Amino acid sequence: MVNNLLKSILAKSFKIIDAFPTRQTNKEELNNFIKLLYPISTDKKLIRVGPNGDGGYLIPDDIEGIKACFSPGVSSISGFEKELADKGIKIFMADKSVDGPAEKHDLFYFTKKFLGATSNNDFMTIDEWVTSSLTDKWDDLILQMDIEGYEHEVILSASENLMNRFRIIIAEFHYLDMLWSKPFFMLARRAFDKLLQTHSCVHIHPNNCCGSLIKDGIEIPRVMEFTFLRKDRISTSGYQNNFPNEFDYDNENKPSIILPECWYRKSKASIS
Repeated sequence: MVNNLLKSILAKSFKIIDAFPTRQTNKEELNNFIKLLYPISTDKKLIRVGPNGDGGYLIPDDIEGIKACFSPGVSSISGFEKELADKGIKIFMADKSVDGPAEKHDLFYFTKKFLGATSNNDFMTIDEWVTSSLTDKWDDLILQMDIEGYEHEVILSASENLMNRFRIIIAEFHYLDMLWSKPFFMLARRAFDKLLQTHSCVHIHPNNCCGSLIKDGIEIPRVMEFTFLRKDRISTSGYQNNFPNEFDYDNENKPSIILPECWYRKSKASIS
């Protein structure tokens, strides 16, 4: 009880003074990192899959030929997965904390485990999961991931071959305000660098669940949903500069968060 109370007091204190109990990330370094994630526009328009709220996501209209979607992190909403399943895409879901998805469908397959960097009674790696779920080793896939902070280790532990099989990746990243903490920044930077080797960011949507941190002129929503498209699926590209997208909706009944201007390029200039 005392330890929990102390942790709570320290957390509130650091929040008040905008400080972190670690070495702080250099502002220029953080700005350069954000620029790498500027969403681009491509020849594939964005469509919304799932409900108009939490559990719905914007993805490129490029799902023809995709055989399966892997969706770790199961909530009380399965609208995204059901809409894809109705199109004939197999849906593999995993979460140790629940006994199954919110809805039933003939193409839903559930594993009662968490996703992580190792395999044991409670966890499995993403490579192990995909290999045990599908016999084909070449079909294109979708990854939709909302796993409450484990996203970095899952990405970093995934094989290069598997990353290349995911045509579309939608991942919710948590604790982004901690990018100001140098140790967390180094971990997150490695995960995003790995994503950007094979994919380009095509959309960012702040989840309005947890507010933003504004520090040194940089606003960072604490939780954001990122959509990536594999680079070989992109023929032409420029920069997205219209946020929010017409298909964006708040996740919760809380004050809206519009993607801060520091997270996108204001010009539509083409990308060389």
